Amino acid sequence: GLGHNGHIGFNEPGEAFEKETHCVDLTKSTIEANKRFFEREEDVPKQAYTMGIKSIMQAKKIIIVVSGKDKADIVKKAFLGPVTPEVPASVLQLHNDVTLVGDKEALAGIL
Repeated sequence: GLGHNGHIGFNEPGEAFEKETHCVDLTKSTIEANKRFFEREEDVPKQAYTMGIKSIMQAKKIIIVVSGKDKADIVKKAFLGPVTPEVPASVLQLHNDVTLVGDKEALAGIL
């Protein structure tokens, strides 16, 4: 999926595109977004392993799924804006086989 700030996996804005699979400290916004999956807030992980951008870009095919109007702006930035580490998903513009799947609301900015 695609995060509200343009992250893919747990590759947050500013993360180097050259990284392979690695351990990351989760941002406050990512922890907040994922606490709904846990009974207690203290059980929410503060770190995670993620495929780095380099590892993701080595995939033969990439599928990104988005939904909701709150994703429309970041979808536009990621797929029509400049390629920049500040929007990690923007690097997907450089891959030759990406499929973006989304509802009308999430894709409103690019349709």
